[in-house]
Amino acid sequence: MSDCFECIDKVQDCLLKNGYLVDRKTATTIFLAVRMKKPLLVEGPAGVGKTELARALARTAGAELIRLQCYPGLDESKALYEWNYQKQILYLQAAREISGWEEIKAGVYTPEFLLARPVLKAFLSPGPVVLLVDEVDKSDDELESFLLEALSEYQVSIPELGTVKARTVPMVVITSNNTREFSDALKRRCLHLYIPFPDQKREEAILLLHLKDINRALAGQVSHFLARVRKMALRKLPGISETIDWARSLAALNVTRLDPEAVRLTLNALIKYEEDVAAVEAKLEDLIPPSQNRETDERPGSRAASPPGGSPAGNDILSRFNF
Repeated sequence: MSDCFECIDKVQDCLLKNGYLVDRKTATTIFLAVRMKKPLLVEGPAGVGKTELARALARTAGAELIRLQCYPGLDESKALYEWNYQKQILYLQAAREISGWEEIKAGVYTPEFLLARPVLKAFLSPGPVVLLVDEVDKSDDELESFLLEALSEYQVSIPELGTVKARTVPMVVITSNNTREFSDALKRRCLHLYIPFPDQKREEAILLLHLKDINRALAGQVSHFLARVRKMALRKLPGISETIDWARSLAALNVTRLDPEAVRLTLNALIKYEEDVAAVEAKLEDLIPPSQNRETDERPGSRAASPPGGSPAGNDILSRFNF
């Protein structure tokens, strides 16, 4: 595992260098999950960066990201393994002319014919792996029971082959949008992390981190606007990715401060349902914050707000935004 997980400060700095901003509480939970080799159960509303956290952890650890996308009806065969029946039939047809039945039967269920699905693929990987079990709340209770068995000892049972233990313990990230409750047993197996929508200051920092063409004044207005929008009763509150897309749209149009016309023209990059667009447009005068003269022209190309992959140390952004 990367030396980025040697201490909490390194977790913060390394994730920041890989484009993901975390506070000390989140960094502490991640550090403990790695140190204790426990799955990380990440809950929160849609769009707050739960899946992106797993991607950032994989980049930070120099690990392969293996993703199991959950959906209703997902069963163990899609999560763990399947047998390659077509290949087995070809083997039987070729072998029956030259081998006896006992010999043929012994060769049918071998690793050669095994199709590893995400969980087994993660367990069989010889190198570091981040296993992302995404949106587990969309799956059925049966998958939850399977995960309990698989993640308790990091091993699975395949009737034809026996017990398969993980070659290296993967870093497991389980995400949920809180659409249903989980059993206490699953929660006991995991370290729990809740990610809410970012507050205004944090969202401004995220914008400056990811967008090199936006000045701090506009980033501040956008984050202030989003803080007000998320207090509305909308069908779908905009997430961080929508915020970044909207700010990128504004920057592409050379918008330097928010005004009703600029917001109306670009609102479809932020709000995805027509009834929500209408509700926001009806309150634009109240939602758009006043433009403030800040010492700005500070752009993310400066030392304080370098884009991912830049050279500045992570502590510059952390200290500047009091994280």
